[in-house]
Order: sequence, then structure tokens, then C-alpha cells
Amino acid sequence: MSIKSADYEEILATYSGRQAAIELLREYRPYLELLPSMRRPLDSTVVITLPLARIDPDVLEMTQLAEVADVSRSRRRHSIESERSTNKPGRQAVRLPCEIALLMCDPEWQVTTGVAVFVFVHRPNEDFYGLMSRWRQTQLLLDRDYEWVMPLAYRHVVGDRADRIYPLFLLSERSPERLQRGLKGATLPYVVCPTQAEPPARFDPQVDHTPAPTTDLTREAPHPGPGRSARDAQPTSDPELEGDLWVE
Repeated sequence: MSIKSADYEEILATYSGRQAAIELLREYRPYLELLPSMRRPLDSTVVITLPLARIDPDVLEMTQLAEVADVSRSRRRHSIESERSTNKPGRQAVRLPCEIALLMCDPEWQVTTGVAVFVFVHRPNEDFYGLMSRWRQTQLLLDRDYEWVMPLAYRHVVGDRADRIYPLFLLSERSPERLQRGLKGATLPYVVCPTQAEPPARFDPQVDHTPAPTTDLTREAPHPGPGRSARDAQPTSDPELEGDLWVE
């Protein structure tokens, strides 16, 4: 059984909000304890869906991200950010190979604390190697100095480089069992998300819903002998078949 695109999109959409993301951290208590303030969890997290970061070109060349050019062409700079940004020449904005980034933030000063949790959702047709490779690639990209491209809602937050990064993997109930086995072996945390039930089939009154007969009628009956017709046939019971068959 493999994960469906609808399952992937549902998981991604569900945990893109701060409230749902915090509930996700409750599934793994060591990550919940990373929150700067348990009393103000919403003010203590910055949730970025499909996060962007500005990274040095040499790092990009090392990780061989094919999507760098497309993302860098579409990046947009805000006037407030440009005033306080310390962009280095040549840095390019790239999309990290994770689905969601949870940046821990001081609720009073609105400054990131250098701790981040990266969420990886199991993608359709992705196996254990691909899932693990995305986490390793994220580690390589963020190994050197970089800066966050903050969404408009978080432009007031000062996003410093994270010194400690942690992964969290989200699997579907349809994900292969070997993914759980592999993540356990790698001592990496994961959460199995419930899967939506298949929608019931719509009843069409114009379609004949009568079930097909289960009796095997594929045996070829002998040709009626001379002087006999189908009306002369008599019912007989065949122990190998279900029901009575008309034979000649």
C-alpha cells in the first residue's frame, strides 16, 4: 500500500497552521519542551510552510539542488527586511527539501532562539532512501551560515541562523511499514497521521446494481439430440455447481 496524493496534501495543509503544529509537537514531548514559553506557545513558534533560506552558492553546488534557479528568480524582498538584512553578495534563495519549518521564537522579543524543527511528510512514491536523503540534504544546506526568508506574517521576527536543528517525520497509515522500521533503526522520531476514509460510491439509479451470478455457466452444453428442443430439457442438480442448471 502506498500513500496517495490526497493524503499528502491533507497532512501538509493540516499542520501548516501554528495551532496544529504545536499539537504535533505534543506527539513528541522532547520537541514540545523546546518551546521557549509553554504558557504562550503560539507566540513562541514561527511556522513556515515550504521554507526558503538564502544560502551561499558553494553550498548549493555541493548539494546539487536543481530548483535553485527557479526559486531565486521568484524571490521577493521587502523594504523592512532590506534595511536590517545582512545579505552577503551571491547568496541565493532556495526552498529547503522539507515541508514545514518550526522556528522557536522568544515571545517577548520576537527573536528566534536558534532552535528549529523540520517536518518531513512522506511523499507519494517516496521510499525510505528518499525520505532520509531529504533530511541529510537539509543538514548540508544549513551547515554553514544562512538566513531565513521570512513570510509576510513574520517579517517583524528577527530570524537568526539555527544552531540546533531537529527532524520530525510524518507518515500516513498507508505508508510502507519499512519506513517506520528504518526510522526506528535511525533513532529518528516520527508520527503516523490518520488517513481519510475512502468516500462511499455514489448510487446511480440508472445503473443495474444487481450482483452477477456466482454459478459457473461456462461449461458448454451438448447439442440437443434429434427430435429434442430446449423446451424438452429437464432440471438437474450438479454437486460441483451452485443452484440448478438446465441441461439437455
